[in-house]
Amino acid sequence: MRVGILPRCRSPKVPMKLSQKIGAALALCAAAALLPPSTFAQAVRSTSLDVSSTATPVAIPAAIHTLTLEAARAPAAPSSLYDERAWLARFYAPRNYAPAWNASTAAAALWVLRRAKLQGLDPRDYGTDALERRQRAGAADGARSDVAQFDVALTTAMLHYLADLRVGRVRSEYHTRLPDARLKGYDPVERLRAGLAGGRLQAAVQAAEPQIRQYAQVKAVLAQYRALAGQPYPALPRPAAKVASGGAYPAAQALHARLVLLGDLAADTPAPARGSYSLQLSEGVRRFQARHGIDEDGVLGRGTVDALNVKPARRVRQLELTLERLRWLPDVGPGPLIIVNLPAYRLWAFPDSGAQAPLEMRVVVGTAVKTETPLFVGQMRYLEFNPYWNVPRSILEKELLPKLARDPGYLAHNEMETVPAGASLADLKAGRARVRQRPGPTNSLGAVKFAMPNPMDIYLHSTPAREAFQRSRRDLSHGCIRVEYPAALAQYVLGRQRPWTPDAVLAALQPGPTRHVDLAHAIPVVIFYATAVVDSKGKARFAADIYGRDPKLERELAARRPAA
Repeated sequence: MRVGILPRCRSPKVPMKLSQKIGAALALCAAAALLPPSTFAQAVRSTSLDVSSTATPVAIPAAIHTLTLEAARAPAAPSSLYDERAWLARFYAPRNYAPAWNASTAAAALWVLRRAKLQGLDPRDYGTDALERRQRAGAADGARSDVAQFDVALTTAMLHYLADLRVGRVRSEYHTRLPDARLKGYDPVERLRAGLAGGRLQAAVQAAEPQIRQYAQVKAVLAQYRALAGQPYPALPRPAAKVASGGAYPAAQALHARLVLLGDLAADTPAPARGSYSLQLSEGVRRFQARHGIDEDGVLGRGTVDALNVKPARRVRQLELTLERLRWLPDVGPGPLIIVNLPAYRLWAFPDSGAQAPLEMRVVVGTAVKTETPLFVGQMRYLEFNPYWNVPRSILEKELLPKLARDPGYLAHNEMETVPAGASLADLKAGRARVRQRPGPTNSLGAVKFAMPNPMDIYLHSTPAREAFQRSRRDLSHGCIRVEYPAALAQYVLGRQRPWTPDAVLAALQPGPTRHVDLAHAIPVVIFYATAVVDSKGKARFAADIYGRDPKLERELAARRPAA
């Protein structure tokens, strides 16, 4: 029987729509996995499939060919990060549409899909339960049907899993062009074909994982918190008033156990006397507070107890969202890398060698709702020592012009000047002039500016307002990022350039003329957002969702999930 004249492979109606994301092709393929139990085991036990009279060796490739045509004709999903419509044809055509899976390789693939949770992915997104039910039903009764549809459904699930692992599941600020260009360097079709042929599906998975070093760290911590989520986690009572070291707290022993469980107290720390909030407990609470964005005073208050009572399952979800966000990031390659995590108010500067600990410091970021710092990947290209601050137009209009109207001497009192000099208030209002602040001890940019040219005019800089770094909530800027240790960051950035010794950097930070220094090699700067990260010591850090992005991401992920 010729392929071209075979009847099309059709599935009975099922009471669910499998996936808005992948359209008609995956819906057709996975529908077979949701039918009343019939089997395919005999057909998939070997690569030379033994099929019944209703599924001959000729009919199975023909049915697979039909399914690939269905996928190719399906409409493109407008919000997808990738266009997968040709993937099935590309995968099956070189093998003349013969089935790809036998019993052992299908079991291996389902094992991979079931372990998607280790990557922070959801096995439900790939129809794993339905595929496993079909596999079990096939092993139970030995019938031989629906081979083609199962084969294509499993291939589709694996291709989507590899693509999701490589580039993420939903669109983000980092995806400036669609489909995602990273799927040219990592082709899921070729990777799956090679992994299947060589019996190394796990190698295809490992190659799909983001290579940024934080990904493996967060994945490891996710496994730890998933284990914690399976243990009893009773709520600690809130104290009636704040409790300092030496005070009374009735649940002191339960608090001790909680801090040991979370790693903020060593396992061999002696338990406190009943009802006593000891010095050791206070130190453990201080470490917990440092990891959760709470004032690090060691005092046990309601806010700290509330954070201690957050269920590990919630922390698991935060870490899963972080892995999704890390999958969004473009490939930055080897070499120095700076990451700023906005809700954690933290900057990490990673050296060339992974063996060295990163430079870590606090930052001040854009104010929530009003002037939020945007997410993007910039390239730091130059530094300016003793910079001018060119006041952005938005700040001029909203803040400076009203102050100038009330106090004509405001610019002079704040070391500011107009460009061109002597411009009037009317010139400023009309946009014929601008304002800048002269270098000096009161300059808003401090002693150094770290420039990464971008349309939003966002950059890193020092600041004379040092007290802001002692606050637990530090979304205080107009969008740019203030760094706690500008000298250390400048030494990191210029460390490979002559004549920039540490002494030369410190000298350049002293008051003097403005000095522009180009970097020999641009350094990637990732402006990132995650409410759960891993610090330079391998410890989990959790932060408040200052910009309210977690619920939005939750909704986007839920919207792409197959309807139940």
